[in-house]
Amino acid sequence: MTYNIITIGCQMNRADSERLSFYLQEIGFKNESNFLKADLVILVTCGVKQAAEDRVYGLVGQILKKNKKSVVAITGCLSDRNDVRSRLPKVKIWFNISDFIGLQKYLKKYFIGIKKISENRIKKYLDIPADYSSNFSAFVPIGNGCNNFCSYCVVPYARGREVYRPSKDIIKEVKTLLKKGYKEITLIAQNVNSYKSDIDFTTLLKTIDKLPGNFWLRFSTSHPKDVSSKLIKVLKSGQHICEHYHLAVQSGDDDILQAMNRKYKVAQYKKVVKDIRQALDYKNALPASITTDIIVGFPGETKKNFLNTKKLVQEEKFDLIFISQYSPRYQTVSSQMADDVSLSEKKKREVELNNLLKKIALKNNKKYLNKEVEILISGINRKGELFGRTRTAKLVRINKSNKNNCGGKDLIGQFVKVKIIKALEFELQGELI
Repeated sequence: MTYNIITIGCQMNRADSERLSFYLQEIGFKNESNFLKADLVILVTCGVKQAAEDRVYGLVGQILKKNKKSVVAITGCLSDRNDVRSRLPKVKIWFNISDFIGLQKYLKKYFIGIKKISENRIKKYLDIPADYSSNFSAFVPIGNGCNNFCSYCVVPYARGREVYRPSKDIIKEVKTLLKKGYKEITLIAQNVNSYKSDIDFTTLLKTIDKLPGNFWLRFSTSHPKDVSSKLIKVLKSGQHICEHYHLAVQSGDDDILQAMNRKYKVAQYKKVVKDIRQALDYKNALPASITTDIIVGFPGETKKNFLNTKKLVQEEKFDLIFISQYSPRYQTVSSQMADDVSLSEKKKREVELNNLLKKIALKNNKKYLNKEVEILISGINRKGELFGRTRTAKLVRINKSNKNNCGGKDLIGQFVKVKIIKALEFELQGELI
């Protein structure tokens, strides 16, 4: 019995796939790297964008064309949608990710020799250990679900209400990773800073930051309304907390933010960013990196609304923006609104915003020129160049032509010092010191 997991979408989906992989191995499956040859193919789906949904339809067709005996299963954001199920009648198993401990009962219909996992021992899916895809960088989920109901977002419907892990389980997982030599820990949830268990998120972050070892600590994603003054203090004092903060704004216009049900105004968002910069700026000799998400062409977004978003980008000088063209998503409040911004206008606004971002990002990156920075090497690209990221999440490519760049695969997963010799819009180039 072989399996392959195809992961589409966010960091949370990747973390879910790692736990799903461990579970499948526990019940007797072996990993098959070629998804077209696997007996079982599970798609961990994303429904945030139409493109991600369309990719699922294409993949299922490709799998069943090449391997008609393959059992295809779907989980993730699309698993509970009846309209998706009707389009994919040949998919044999549908399951919500939070219920995957009971997956073995579905698999027994198609596979013989499945081992049993005691549901008394593992009662929730986040109790299952992970088969980490990296041996130096790990995503550690602290919870699942969302209570915010932004009008454009499917997550509360796909994942349900917020449920969080006990802090002792999270800290135990992090300690185990650090003992194994992991260099980078990223705490993840749909809204990490609304974490509520026996302690709050700030206390959890502070506790993990105090653990011994040489490691970086990151977290994602944060909702602007939940960034507290208490959290800001921990950011400033944290030894391991990286100088990068991803804070989705989605729009720079108050009317659109209200229509999105984001529960803050532009002035409040700017105040939070200011506080974060003051806490993180040059804490380790580097300017704080602030990244964000923006949706263009939301229902009712006029040119004036969009210009307010451009103004916010110019003022806040984001290091990176994940720009999305609005598309109506199933069951959401905004799907009942008139999608009145044309596709051509959405594309125009996306290009306009991206061109502005390029200028700002290049200016930000030039601050790194001739500086010596520490990066965590994460791989080797097709050109044979080592690459990694700074504490501020800047991508650094190490140019092979430089005489000092004699490192190889043995440096992957290691911290190294690099001198930045060139700044581009979305990456830096450096040489090993």
